Amino acid sequence: MSDEKKLAIIATKGTLDWAYPPFILASTAAALGYDTQIFFTFYGLVLLKKKLNLKMTSLGNPAMPMPMPVPVFMQAMPGMQAMITSMMKKTMKKKGVASVEELRDLSLEAEVKMVACQMTVDLFDFKHSDFIDGIEYGGAATFFEFAGNSDITLYI
Repeated sequence: MSDEKKLAIIATKGTLDWAYPPFILASTAAALGYDTQIFFTFYGLVLLKKKLNLKMTSLGNPAMPMPMPVPVFMQAMPGMQAMITSMMKKTMKKKGVASVEELRDLSLEAEVKMVACQMTVDLFDFKHSDFIDGIEYGGAATFFEFAGNSDITLYI
């Protein structure tokens, strides 16, 4: 039995704000010596695409800090998602927050194993060529094989 700690993460969300937690936690865990794996399924699968076009939405996220209060009905108006995404990207850049691509690359360099859910790839008619190099493909059994022996399992 290995003394190495293991962290298993399931990434299910594909928005800009939900892209950060799996990569931040995985890269940090790897830096601390954890054997780390992220299983990307459903909408989280887009985080492995070569070209990221991640968006923000304030709908369903009442905790999102806004420079000024915006009523919910206005948040659903055309153009609001683009405006909110632009505001968040500018704020992140101004504050020196690493991009999702940078965190993803850092995770790969730290030997975080990234597994794309093959069922989801098939469901959404993606091709393996849509995704970055250095990832693996597997199903739920692949995830459970690792997660079953993990010290920590997170669902994000």
